[in-house]
Amino acid sequence: MADDKKKRNKKKKRSTGNKRKMTTEQSEAFKSITDWLILGSSPSLSSSSDDFAVNINSGSLRCGEKVVFELHSHSNRSDGFLSPSKVVERAYNNGVKVLSLTDHDTMAGVPEAVEAGRRFGIKIIPGIEISTLFGLRDSGSEEPVHILAYYGTSGPALYDELEDFLVKIRDGRFVRGREMVLKLNKLKIPLKWEHVTRIAGKDVAPGRMHVARALLEAGYVENLRQAFTKYLHDGGPAYATGTEPMAEEAVKLICKTGGVAVLAHPWALKNHVGIIRRLKDAGLHGVEVYRSDGKLEVFSELADTYNLLKLGGSDYHGKGGRNESELGSVNLPVTALQDFLNVGRPIWCEAIKATMRAFLDQPSDSNLSNILRFDKARILKGNSAWSCGKELMDRCLAIWLTSDERNSNDFEALRLKLSFVPIMSNGTCVTVGP
Repeated sequence: MADDKKKRNKKKKRSTGNKRKMTTEQSEAFKSITDWLILGSSPSLSSSSDDFAVNINSGSLRCGEKVVFELHSHSNRSDGFLSPSKVVERAYNNGVKVLSLTDHDTMAGVPEAVEAGRRFGIKIIPGIEISTLFGLRDSGSEEPVHILAYYGTSGPALYDELEDFLVKIRDGRFVRGREMVLKLNKLKIPLKWEHVTRIAGKDVAPGRMHVARALLEAGYVENLRQAFTKYLHDGGPAYATGTEPMAEEAVKLICKTGGVAVLAHPWALKNHVGIIRRLKDAGLHGVEVYRSDGKLEVFSELADTYNLLKLGGSDYHGKGGRNESELGSVNLPVTALQDFLNVGRPIWCEAIKATMRAFLDQPSDSNLSNILRFDKARILKGNSAWSCGKELMDRCLAIWLTSDERNSNDFEALRLKLSFVPIMSNGTCVTVGP
């Protein structure tokens, strides 16, 4: 018994001795990130044991522990297999602390993800993956390019403008889906369009994954991979484009609406150098460099060359199988995460100002809903009745920003003006007063 105890103690010492200590830079980055994680979680603002902050403050996140950010995931609101809440639950089970739901051309799943995030103690970054085309000037041909957008907790500024932009892309997805089915029919594969839309579900714009799943269900392919390699890959016999905008246009709109623009999976591109160079000129902030199999040096070097953020994510769809990376499987360095927040937080702060100004200029229920869109439950939680826009703004800023960020002249001027905007609040509903 004593010998066994000695062995265990020796093993414990060896394990402790082998654990690498964080550098000063990493420790500072870790502190910066955790300060952001618990933002807006003072006892006066949160009382439920479900709150993310309570999980943090109770010691679930300790110095030296990995802070897992999952910055690329999909739900069944686009071409994923799981609901937004199930994606969040799986992320929680995998140790993810921060998740961005980046469905294709829609943010419809974000509110559900945020609510699930509150239950599981995961911070949600509202995101989206925008389908675009990149025009090659020399040949005149076009290449599909996907741009990730990351927004602050308050969501995009100019939300209606962004949504109009996305609606056009989603409408084009229906045209594109029908064209893919038609091409398959010409290849003597009698796939039905109704089969594809049934798989996609109500109000979901069909994508290639839905066509691939229909092919698999109908027995025309042996697996999803074969559906893509044989028919649906870029330039494949059943591939089609929709009404995607130019990549530069999407990047500029992301910047305009207060988002961080990042080039998705550049390794899938034919002309990645030219695309990165031109998109940087349009305002691109970063490039996916990290995957579950490690850092891709060629894209890391390109990011350094163009002074871009180095990010990455699993691109999780929930389809299963050995070829899919799991949620949280991409190991992003803590310093890369700090760089991301250092770029993102000032942008997100300006987006809050723009959203508040829009409400001040036109105090409508529509503009009010843009303030509450992605964080309504936390904003309304436990509040007494409000009487004016200033009280609502103070509540939002206390949750979303640090004291330094919210104590600016711009916000002070907005507070003063919003004190004259009447709001009716009963704790569950907020409307603009008469």
